[in-house]
Amino acid sequence: MIIFGLIWIGQGSGYFPYPSSSFMIRQTIWILWGAILAGLGVVVMIIVSRLRRRV
Repeated sequence: MIIFGLIWIGQGSGYFPYPSSSFMIRQTIWILWGAILAGLGVVVMIIVSRLRRRV
């Protein structure tokens, strides 16, 4: 989730314009969606890490 979020941020901001025909390039809404997805990925990692410590 974190990696996909970072890719979406890169494409939305134009820093990662691959593939060149992508509809996401320089579309600022994808920066927001990417940040949300990456943030959720961090939350999932924290929850899983805490659950593993209990077992």
